[in-house]
Amino acid sequence: MIKLIASDLDGTLLQNGAQTLDPQIFNLIRNLREYGILFVAASGRQYVNLRRLFHPVQDEIAYIAENGSLCIMNGQTLSKGTIDRDLGLRIIEAIHQFGGCHCLVSGERVCYTDSSSRHFIDHMIHVVGNDMEVVPDLSRIPEPFLKISVCDFHGTKNCFSYFQEQFSQEIKAVTSGNIWVDFIAPGANKGTALQSLFDHLKIAPHECVAFGDQYNDIEMLQLAGTSYAMANSAPGISFYTTGVTDSVTDVLQNILRTIQMPEDKKK
Repeated sequence: MIKLIASDLDGTLLQNGAQTLDPQIFNLIRNLREYGILFVAASGRQYVNLRRLFHPVQDEIAYIAENGSLCIMNGQTLSKGTIDRDLGLRIIEAIHQFGGCHCLVSGERVCYTDSSSRHFIDHMIHVVGNDMEVVPDLSRIPEPFLKISVCDFHGTKNCFSYFQEQFSQEIKAVTSGNIWVDFIAPGANKGTALQSLFDHLKIAPHECVAFGDQYNDIEMLQLAGTSYAMANSAPGISFYTTGVTDSVTDVLQNILRTIQMPEDKKK
C-alpha cells in the first residue's frame, strides 16, 4: 500500500522551464490524501518558495527543501543540515573568482546574494519566486548556511567541473536543473530528508513512490520502493529507478485508478 509520494519540481513536475504548477496536481494531491497518501514536494528550492507554489494545498503536504538540507511537515522541522562556515566562505570566494555566475546562500526562510546583476535578481524574485535579500557581504549573513548555489545562465557544464575539482573532497556538489550547481550540507540530501519523514511517519521504503530527473534526486530515487526517472532526465538517472515516465500526473492518476478499482478487478 502506497502511503507517500515524493516528487522533484524543476524538470519533473515543472517541465520546459515552467514556474507555475498545473492546477490538476492540486486536485490529485487532495484525492490521494483522501486515501491516506501524503504528497511531498522535494526540491532544491527554498521552503517558502515551495509553499507559494503549492498554495492551494500548502498545509496538506510535506516539504523537502534546499536539496534535502531542510525537511518540514506541519510547520515542524524534522531535519536540517548546515555547511561549515569556513568551508562556505571558501566556496563563496571560489564562485567570485570563477566569474560569470551568481552566488546564492540559503538560510531557513530566506536566501541571500551579493550579485549586482539586475537580470539575476529579477529572475530569482519575479520568476523563481524566492524570498531573497541582496547583501553587500555574504560573510556577514547572520544565520547558518543551509546550501550554497551557483547560477550560470549559460549552463552548468564548465562551472560544475571547476567546482567539483575544487571541493569534491570536502562537500558534495550536484547539478540542479539546467543552470544551477548546488553545494549540499554534508550528510544532507533528498534521500536523508525522505528517511526523516519515513521515521516520523513510521513508513517503510516500499510504501513510497518518488520522481526525479537530476543527480540531486538519486538518493531519494534509490530509497523509494518505486521510483520514476523522467523521460528527459539527465544521463544515467534511469539506472537508479524502477521505471521511466514523461508525466508525473499520469502516474498519479494511474495510482488513484488502481486504489479506486473494485477488489475483484485487482485480482
